[in-house]
Amino acid sequence: MSTQETVRREAGTVEENPVRLDQDKAEQIAEALNTGLADAYVLYHQLYKHHWNVEGAEHLPIHEFLQEAYEDVEAAADEVAERAQALGGVPHASMPALSDAATVEPEDEDVYDIRTSFENDLEIYGDVIDHYLEDDTLVLESALK
Repeated sequence: MSTQETVRREAGTVEENPVRLDQDKAEQIAEALNTGLADAYVLYHQLYKHHWNVEGAEHLPIHEFLQEAYEDVEAAADEVAERAQALGGVPHASMPALSDAATVEPEDEDVYDIRTSFENDLEIYGDVIDHYLEDDTLVLESALK
């Protein structure tokens, strides 16, 4: 690693944005996007965990289904991070920052049967969707003021 470090944009800040949003609104939106990003990565890791641990006669189709699911979540998270960056924000990228910003709780480290795993996945999907809807409402209200 280089001994000289140049920080281009400090984490937790929002620069002037090309879409000319008011600074306060841009900061609110960037924060909401970072929360959504963190929640998406909690879901991503839980789906990946289930992908690793699935067993039984239906292993392969469930394994492949979960892989598609976590890849879809990862692609969505990438879009969220790019939007935060485009608004002049700094997308969370470290595990501590993502963990601190997340509003959803993953299941614990134990391995469960696939039915329980799927129930836990549905629960966290619902929580992520609820938080996205809440953040969208905040963003829309902020933009209209």
